[in-house]
Amino acid sequence: MDVSECESRTVRETMELQHFSHPHPLVFFKYQTVASEEVDPEAALCLGCEKPVEGWSYGCNQCEFYLHKGCAELELASQIQHPFHPKHPLNSFARITLSWGFDLHINCALLQSSVAANFPNSLHPHPFFFFQNNNNEVECDCPVCQKPISGPFYHCSECTYSTLFNIHKECAELPLEINHPYDRKHPLALLTQSPPHPQKCSCYLCRIQWEGFVYSCSLCNFDLSLDDFFSPPTITDASHEHPWMLISRKMWFVCDFCGTDGNHSPYYCATCHLFVHKNCISLPRHIMITRHRHTISLSYSLRQNQVEDWMCKICYEEVDISYGNYRCPASCCRYIAHVCCATDKAIWDGTIMLEGYDERSEEVVHEPSNLITDVVEQISIGELMVASEIKHSYHDHNLRLTFSGKTKDDDSQCDGCTRLVSTPFYSCEQCKFFLHKYYAELPKQMPHPFHKHLLTLTNSRDREGNSWCGACHRPYQGFSYRCYKGDCSFKIDIQCMLLLDTLKHPSHVEHSLFLVHNNQGTSCSACFVKLDSEDVAYRCMKRCDFSLDVRCATLPLTAWYKYDKHPLILTYSDDSEPSQHYCDLCEKERKPNSWFYYCADCDNSLHLSCAIGEIPYMKLGNKFKPDFHEQPFTIVKNIWNCPPCKVCGELCNGEALECKESECNFTIHWGCQWSLM
Repeated sequence: MDVSECESRTVRETMELQHFSHPHPLVFFKYQTVASEEVDPEAALCLGCEKPVEGWSYGCNQCEFYLHKGCAELELASQIQHPFHPKHPLNSFARITLSWGFDLHINCALLQSSVAANFPNSLHPHPFFFFQNNNNEVECDCPVCQKPISGPFYHCSECTYSTLFNIHKECAELPLEINHPYDRKHPLALLTQSPPHPQKCSCYLCRIQWEGFVYSCSLCNFDLSLDDFFSPPTITDASHEHPWMLISRKMWFVCDFCGTDGNHSPYYCATCHLFVHKNCISLPRHIMITRHRHTISLSYSLRQNQVEDWMCKICYEEVDISYGNYRCPASCCRYIAHVCCATDKAIWDGTIMLEGYDERSEEVVHEPSNLITDVVEQISIGELMVASEIKHSYHDHNLRLTFSGKTKDDDSQCDGCTRLVSTPFYSCEQCKFFLHKYYAELPKQMPHPFHKHLLTLTNSRDREGNSWCGACHRPYQGFSYRCYKGDCSFKIDIQCMLLLDTLKHPSHVEHSLFLVHNNQGTSCSACFVKLDSEDVAYRCMKRCDFSLDVRCATLPLTAWYKYDKHPLILTYSDDSEPSQHYCDLCEKERKPNSWFYYCADCDNSLHLSCAIGEIPYMKLGNKFKPDFHEQPFTIVKNIWNCPPCKVCGELCNGEALECKESECNFTIHWGCQWSLM
């Protein structure tokens, strides 16, 4: 019997399968896939292992439910004990449910394990289980060498998300102490991390942001990364025509490819007389970063005279073009960046562009499509055709364009940016939905210098009814852009999305401010809040020691006060007498060095939050559902007859949360809700 006859018999015998994971019978069929080197994002996935369906499989076309033949025929126990989670038994489910519990994919649950010898307590306090991992089901990185887990590995059953500890078998079996030619006087000890370095250390490990284990000599103040420890004596790479030879000794050198120094183990090309870091040998030729619209390419303009100054567009310091750098190959573009800046983990997502792709950087980049699904009606303004009535993905009814005039309600807010509506805008004649023309035409996807991945336009919110911006850390309810790359969940509201990588701000008129990613140890010059390493901020590069976090950089320059007919101006210093440092709304003291809103004509001064509110990007009338109250709250703005807050007892003057259910009478400040959670 040939293979085709066997396949036909199998199909006849198992034409349908009733699987516990699906209510309908599953039909046995052969899934045809298109041959391609790239992963098809629309390809059907097996609901068992979440990998693309191919070959003989079971499926329900009505529900688009598919299982590989092997996954469908697995004999799964309803409950198992597993070393990944030894405290409790694990139950089998057809689908992963949204919970804060512990879940395992089927393939991970089936990994065969055995108890391994203890890892030294000085490096990790818990015992390990050994796994063969023949199918490479574990997708995290090894904390020792910082490379993806593949092949046999050790797993700690005590460490849970987000401190998972899986390490390669060879990394777990590294010697605790070595003798190395880099330090001939003392042995090097294996440590889980490099000893503390100065805050702005420029050593090689700090520049490459090494987070793995190191071999270290405390007496010589010398650290060797695991990547250097595994360095081969010779490297050949397609980017260079000659082999690179390792020089295994401590020596100072400047890398000819990245322009930064090193203190040990360079690779040397004897033909070209070049010294380079090991990691710089394999620098990608072409990359794309969100800080620039074109592909940027690695330039090796070595040993040439610098006849003009070039400034890195990321750190805004001088680029020495006698060493390697990344620059835009477009003839009309002068974008350039240091190698270390362009390949920084916060700037570049690791995507390498194909050879020849840089030729497309000369072309006009077409804007991606927006969320206008249909243009119902158009009008002509001169030679320009403008959509006067549209259908939009984020609203059920048609929207009509208004070029001039006002809304029926002067407090109407745009559902995209939550700011007060101004012309031109689209509105719904059936409900209170308003959308500025600019935000209606936003592209579906956009890059932004705040984040290294491409961002997608969305109006989704969390279960409470709002979201939090990852840049200014404010709650908001309008449109936003979100990252859907892997496990990344970065979100940025529309107001912050308008910011660029440079900023001219009236609080610092002397110089421009430039976007900086790692702001550990820096404080905002406006609110004095200390920034974390993950916070982006704008900084003056002229030794002014002036920084603005995104929250302060996006404050509106004017605000309104109910007892003042003039706009209040955002003011950055106060030279008045200390007795005058009070807010005219809440009547509490103002800090003398803090920003405030001020009307010079009427001599009115307000705290920032008193002028613009605690939640300026939440739309009045929208619902908010916290866990501490059965009914949803409505976002309101109290001007007269302000009720007291149920928590602090003070009047809810301005924006507040109010329960509209009859006889509930529950009103609370936005900031007071946290004490109830």
